[in-house]
Amino acid sequence: PGTAARIFTGAPVPPGADAVVMQELCEHGADGRVIINDVPRPGQNIRRAGEDITAGSEILAAGTRLGPAEIGLAASVGIAELPVRRRLRVALLSTGDELAEPGQPLPPGGIYNSNRHFLRALFETYGCVVTDAGHVPDTLEATRAALREAAAAHDLIVTTGGVSVGEEDHVKPAVEAEGALSLWKIAIKPGKPLAFGHIDKVGAGGTAHTAFIGLPGNPVSCFVTFLLFLRPYLLKRMGAAVVAPPVRELVSASHWSKPEDRRSFLRARLTADGRVELYPNQSSGVLTSCVWADGLVDTPAHQTFAPGDPVRFLAFSDML
Repeated sequence: PGTAARIFTGAPVPPGADAVVMQELCEHGADGRVIINDVPRPGQNIRRAGEDITAGSEILAAGTRLGPAEIGLAASVGIAELPVRRRLRVALLSTGDELAEPGQPLPPGGIYNSNRHFLRALFETYGCVVTDAGHVPDTLEATRAALREAAAAHDLIVTTGGVSVGEEDHVKPAVEAEGALSLWKIAIKPGKPLAFGHIDKVGAGGTAHTAFIGLPGNPVSCFVTFLLFLRPYLLKRMGAAVVAPPVRELVSASHWSKPEDRRSFLRARLTADGRVELYPNQSSGVLTSCVWADGLVDTPAHQTFAPGDPVRFLAFSDML
């Protein structure tokens, strides 16, 4: 009692001391004395051993996604390595003879292939190893061959386009010929032509399969179905415990007077006062709506809403 010792941040507390006063509140006095311009409290500015993590505590449960904070936490207790799931190997195929690559001249009736590029970016966001399997010609034989080849070395095959009912939509019959289709079409807008199944691996005796997901060709439909269906599928395959994004209950700033016969996911953004404003054009080909928006308004079938009504909002920031 009646003594003081100078220590630095993170140093052990000297025996007999029960408080630390910041240097800025102290002065050098005469005869080596210290003037303390503060009345310290017992335990002040002291970090007790185990106050953050006690011995035997679980700090990172199985299924936790590793971000900067999680990696730092593991390092803080001296863990140099963590057991993790292998990154999912994804083959990405584009279909449609009308597609042209950015940087190339656009032929009459052609459109630039935007899906190929934003999908690759999305897959890499979730840590997948992506193989760009290129553009598949609009024939059944070429589509079947591309699926067989992709199945050999991948965990998942994803196609864009070709899963609708047009004469040149060959993905559905190709999947049925090379494996099995478990789901085709889903009652949402945008994104009705969504397909799920598997491709048999050649030479595997009919017992090994590669999962298959067919996304719609319209860019907005492709983007929305990735977030709603492919995202949780990827997370689940890679061991994540939580795969569903949080739903925010907010207030609409817009009218929606076009009730659909399917559940709709409308592009919207937050206003300065915290309400939700719809993009004026909700067409499935208007990709600018996804850049403008902050998220999606989840709207049940046959429902309308007006300013002031409650809406369910899925934020892009919670999914990307």
